[in-house]
Amino acid sequence: MTSRFGGRTAIVTGASRGIGLAVAQRLVEEGARVCITARNPEPLQEAVDALGGPEHAIAVPGRADDPEHQDAAIAQTIETFGGLDLFVNNTGINPVYGRMVDLELDAARKIFEVNALSAISWVQKAHEARMAENGGAIVNISSVAGLKPAPGIGFYGATKAMIKHITEELAVELAPDVRVNGVAPAVVKTRFASALYEGREEKVAAEYPMGRLGVPEDVSGAVSFLLSDDASWITGHTLVLDGGMTLRGGL
Repeated sequence: MTSRFGGRTAIVTGASRGIGLAVAQRLVEEGARVCITARNPEPLQEAVDALGGPEHAIAVPGRADDPEHQDAAIAQTIETFGGLDLFVNNTGINPVYGRMVDLELDAARKIFEVNALSAISWVQKAHEARMAENGGAIVNISSVAGLKPAPGIGFYGATKAMIKHITEELAVELAPDVRVNGVAPAVVKTRFASALYEGREEKVAAEYPMGRLGVPEDVSGAVSFLLSDDASWITGHTLVLDGGMTLRGGL
């Protein structure tokens, strides 16, 4: 345990498992108190237990794109821990696979609302509730799929490209008191990304100069750095976390 974030409070969305839970775990290990959110109450409560219980973490279940859920999570965080200093927009969905030209537009709207629009809404609410007065740091989870065409997951990539731009716009608007950065991971070994590597992990990993796929801890360390005072002169940047994969032109 360290005191890097001692006395600070964070919200991490989409944090019942995978990258979000790893980020929450890293923040707790470094002294923060954390509110985690996700849709399903049971795995969310299991995550709270893994984080050390209510002394360190609380959970507020709900849909990331539901404004009432956003209000409740922010209010409960401030009521329980007395502040809100750090925010991580991690929630993302991709319920479809295939060509964008064949994409059902209702599915596209849902992906946009969850992946991009809700990220703006969360920041608006966190800023109004606490950060406008007290400052803070925000990290948005983008993806290498948002850096260039990503066949099969093209609209997901489009929303993640938007997250990168949203990060830059918010960084300008909220400076100097609130820093806004992002990370853009390649394939990370989570249930969310399993379709991209299951049954062929060795072949997929061979495309990465580092010789392996990412793990959630690869992302959580970068997020922790960007939220910390060590990154106090960094804002509007999206850090690519890809094991060197994009250097070879892959995605």
